[in-house]
Amino acid sequence: MRFSPPVIALSAVFLVVSSASIGKRADQDIDPQSAALVAEGMVAKKAGQFDEAQGWFETALAVDPRNRAAFVGLAEVSAERGLKGKAIGFYKSALNIEPNDLSVLAAQGELMAEKGAVDAAKKNLARLNILCRSKCSETEQLSDAIERAGQKQALQASAVEIKPVVEKAN
Repeated sequence: MRFSPPVIALSAVFLVVSSASIGKRADQDIDPQSAALVAEGMVAKKAGQFDEAQGWFETALAVDPRNRAAFVGLAEVSAERGLKGKAIGFYKSALNIEPNDLSVLAAQGELMAEKGAVDAAKKNLARLNILCRSKCSETEQLSDAIERAGQKQALQASAVEIKPVVEKAN
């Protein structure tokens, strides 16, 4: 009898907490309006209208911040503009939503390799190898990009000639 009030209070707390979690949307449920805005952004991107595409993607994220396709679209637009660091950040945001997206891992790794962050690109490649379990197009694509980046670094290093500094005697 004397434990009844705490038990009733505790059960009321569990009832409220469980009913609050039932009303939430699942992570993969994207707002249809946000998805439509991403589709508009893709059309603009394909037409080469990068400013307009960026606006569509940003609006899609304002409607639904969990829209991974909007982050990928922003990354692709940034990469087209030569803003590789910004694109890598947008890909990271997309990977925060879905960490096992093979195409996003490969695209991010390619940009990392192009920027010279070969070690980070190799981490993406290792992750892709784990996720694919066998050869897949994304692993081949990223390993080729890493190889090209390694060759580019070797060429740049061989192009630099180091000359000793000789001081003239007066």
